[in-house]
Amino acid sequence: MNLLDSLRTHRLLAIVRGSDPDAALATVLTLADSGINLIEVSLTSTDALGVLRRARAALGTEYGLGAGTVLTAEQAADAAEAGATYLVTPALAPSLAEAARLGLPVLAGALTPTEVVQATTGGAAAVKLFPASVGGPDYLRALRDPFPQTPFVPVGGVDAARARDYLDRGAIAVGVGSPLVGDAVRGGDLAALRQRAADFLAVTAIAPAGGAS
Repeated sequence: MNLLDSLRTHRLLAIVRGSDPDAALATVLTLADSGINLIEVSLTSTDALGVLRRARAALGTEYGLGAGTVLTAEQAADAAEAGATYLVTPALAPSLAEAARLGLPVLAGALTPTEVVQATTGGAAAVKLFPASVGGPDYLRALRDPFPQTPFVPVGGVDAARARDYLDRGAIAVGVGSPLVGDAVRGGDLAALRQRAADFLAVTAIAPAGGAS
């Protein structure tokens, strides 16, 4: 997949992380059915690879289903085998080189200017600004001065209001976990998840020409 194009088009990456595999799968499928095209299943989840396999079988190839918190070369290979079409890392890690060997795009975690350079020169399709909550939207704006062409995706502490702020300051997309997923990964209300998904999709939508965002 072309991860960079997908991030620019959809502008929202949902992050699913939980200890109940069946609830995690239901969360992924509900997010997809609600119109969210990019969904990451964190490998810190219980039976994450099983969730990825079952989600891919249910969704087919239409959706951008990725694996998150991928740190090692072995994890990268396992995620690819389970059906992930892109990888997400919290930091610069050996998984970046393995993903390149496998031909998988990576959203690579970085925080400092040095790490941003290392991520981009290491072949990352985009930079996951993590944890974004450390500096907030103003830090993203400061980073974009020396890195105006770098595609940034803030992750960490991104609620609906912050999502809009980050996008207004030049992020190509935002990654959102608990503010979007809520208690669904613990078997919570899927109707409430659908409403939160609609709210985030409205916040991250590109405004029509001449219209307000």
